Order: sequence, then C-alpha cells, then structure tokens
Amino acid sequence: MTASGPLVVVGDVLLDVDLAGAARRLAPDGPAPVVEDVEERVRPGGAGLAALLAARDGREVVLVTPLAPDAAARRLRSLLGSEVPVLALPYDGGETPVKTRLIADGRSIARVDQGSRVGQVGPLPAAVRDVLRTASAVLVADYGRAATAEPSLRAALRTAGSRVPLVWDPHPRGSAPVPGARLVTPNLAEVGRLAAEVEVPGPADGLAAVESRAAELCRRWQARAVVVTLGRRGALLSFGAGTPLVVPAERVAAIDTCGAGDRFAATAAGLLADGALPSEAVAGAVRASSAFVADGGAGAFGTDSVRGGAANAAANGKGRLAGSASDVVARTRAAGGTVVATGGCFDLLHAGHVATLEAARRLGDCLVVCLNSDASVRRLKGPDRPIVSAPDRARVLAALEHVDAVAIFEGDTPAALLERLRPDLWAKGGDYIDAALPEAELMAQWGGQAVILPYLAGRSTTAMVRAALSKNVESTEGAQV
Repeated sequence: MTASGPLVVVGDVLLDVDLAGAARRLAPDGPAPVVEDVEERVRPGGAGLAALLAARDGREVVLVTPLAPDAAARRLRSLLGSEVPVLALPYDGGETPVKTRLIADGRSIARVDQGSRVGQVGPLPAAVRDVLRTASAVLVADYGRAATAEPSLRAALRTAGSRVPLVWDPHPRGSAPVPGARLVTPNLAEVGRLAAEVEVPGPADGLAAVESRAAELCRRWQARAVVVTLGRRGALLSFGAGTPLVVPAERVAAIDTCGAGDRFAATAAGLLADGALPSEAVAGAVRASSAFVADGGAGAFGTDSVRGGAANAAANGKGRLAGSASDVVARTRAAGGTVVATGGCFDLLHAGHVATLEAARRLGDCLVVCLNSDASVRRLKGPDRPIVSAPDRARVLAALEHVDAVAIFEGDTPAALLERLRPDLWAKGGDYIDAALPEAELMAQWGGQAVILPYLAGRSTTAMVRAALSKNVESTEGAQV
C-alpha cells in the first residue's frame, strides 16, 4: 500500500549551526585549539531535520511546531523553504533554541546552546486538526520542550494514532507518548533514563537488559512496540512480551552521529505509511541511519543534499551513491557528472529490465529509476496489477548494482518527477524506433535528451504472468480425476 496523505511531523524545531574549520595550533593564552578557515553550516534541527529528511525521500510532508517570533525561527522557515510546509502552533513567551557546534578537523570540540526559555503552547488550530485527519502517518519528534505537552494536541495525536501509524521519538525531559503509538524509538541512553528503576539482568547495555526496559516502557506507554536504537549494534524491537527482534547494523566508519535518530524515525514512519510491518520498518530504518552517519551525519547535511532515504534503504552500503533521488542528482551534478533516469512499473523484475538498467547506467555517472506507484500501475495495466507492491519493487531495484536511487511517482507519467530532478538523459528500453518517446519534448525544455536502448526480445512481465497462469491451469486440469 502506498501512502496517500502527507506524513505529518509534530514536535520541537531547533536551529543547528556548525562552525567547522581546521585546528593547527594552540592558543598562546591557554591550552585551547585555534580553529581557522571556519565555514558556517546552518540546518534545521529536531523535528525540522526529521521533516526535511522525509521530504528529501520524496514524501509529502507537513511540519507542525511552535515557532517563536524571533530571527532564528525566521531563518528556519527559510531553510525549510517550499519543501516542508509549516503549520505553526500558538506559542507565547518562548525562544527558538540555537545549538552551535565548534568543529575542528571533523570533530566537535565545543557546543554553545542558546534560546533556553520555553513558552506556552496554545490550543490546537483547526488547520492542524485538519491535516492530522488526512495524514498517512504521524511522526512526533519530542525534544523535551513544549510541543507535545499541550492537551488538545495530545488528544488529536491519540485520535490520529488510532487511524494511521504513529511513530514517537521520545525525550527524557519530554512528555510520555500517547497510548496506542505504533512505534516508539528511544535510544539506549534514553531508555536507561526513562526506565532507570527497572531491575535488569546482566550488564546495563546488554540485550537482556535492553529488552527488559523496552518491554516495561511498551507496557507503561501502552505502545504497540518500542524499538531501542543501539548505535553501531543496530536496534532491538520489543512488543512488550515474547522474543524481541534484533536488527544488526552494517559496520560503517563514522565520526559524527548527530541526526541519526531523526533519520531512523523519519525512515520508519515513512515505511509504516507505505504499509510495512514494524519489523520491516525497523530494518529499513537501521540501513538508512547507517548510511546517513557513514556519509557524515547531520554535519554533512546541506539544504540540497541528504542521504539514506526510505525507498533506498536496501541499497545503502553498496559503496556508491546510494541515497534519495534528490541527493544522488545533487552530488552527481556537484561533481560535474551526467545524470541518467529511466522509468517503468518493474513488476516481476526480469532479464530484460536488468539489461536496460545496466545499459542506462553506462550512459552516465548515476541512474535514478522513476517507479510507477501501485495506483499508477493499476491504471496502466489493469485491476490485477501490480503483483508486487511499490515498496517491495523499490527495494529490489535499489539493491541492484546499477541503480543509484529509486523515486516513486503517483501519476500516469513521470513528468512531474522529471521536472523536479531534471536529468541529463532519459533512457528507455523497447521498440520505439521511428517513434518519439513521450518524455522527449519535456526533456528538451532543460536541454536534456531522451534516448532508446536495445532490449532483450521476448522478455515481458505480462508474458511471464500469462505463462505462469497457463502452467497453473495445466497443473490443475492434470490433477482432476
């Protein structure tokens, strides 16, 4: 099932600032490093980062947050831009928190926090109630301030959670998740503080201890599941009883893990919106957050790049460009490379598909696959298709060596997606000789080119389905007495 409404992100926003440079000497007046050649990097933090990450996955996102009338909030709105619409909660007397890290040679050596005054959140506006009623999933990013304590908002979140997946990323100083959350996502340190009174077997960071505390929190919060993120060890998923699921993480070299929790929660919420099981959502989120920190974490984040999207979680770790479609395009362009795109339903992947994808990737420096959604496939192929759901088709494609990113589109054609990505080449396999590709005119608008690739004759998903049905009929008839 493909999500039909927006992913609504609710929570506290922060303004994150990195002052990054090189440290080659100590200050003459004290044993402190002198950081030179400083570059300022500014990004949304907290719920703002989670929302922007989800938007870069190609999802429709709405951010609900209290915003103070100050310069930091205005800068946050500018950073979120048109990608993340903001519905502001009434907020009286508060400040926008600003967290500034001083980074020397890739490592954080100091942090200065400003904007500690927390205001009062007012009653829920009608526009927020409306967007929660239309959400495909809700992600609460609680950063221990005022957003999640307001009674009318909590009531609306509980109602939304009874209808669609609700993912709650908690904070020890924040509010308890509302009952009925599909998934609550504390990290190991947070679980230790939230359930410090729970007696645990063995070492405090052992899996037996983590499961004991996670199960207790699951019961206490009346959550359907609690997943504890364990850093480089992966994640443990507890349903409050029975044997927990542990998803190991890939080994990655990482210095800066800032933002990994937001990447994890945003991916899990998006996958649940697509109809994934909690176990599938956690596995995809582990892969995505591992890729995110391998690429530098939030410190490497810019308003035009971010890595580790939900649809591409299976592809991360291939050692190439795996990430969201926008990210792959941005990085390829920044390196002066050629962006290639192709598209189709890719229902029951076969040798003809693989040959086309291999040929398309050889035309440039990255390949983005534009994938028809389930509804789009039904309109094009009939009510019995697709056989394989869009999330599964995307996952299989993203795992292929020659595919750098997958982006799902809802229309009958990928025109809107192509206009956003603006690839240099649009490649299609098939018998289009002497006929213009439908996308050729659109590509020409930005100087792109549509091309036709050789294809393997006789390979067809429709033919495969017919052959399978025919064999099934023959087997059934042969079994009759």
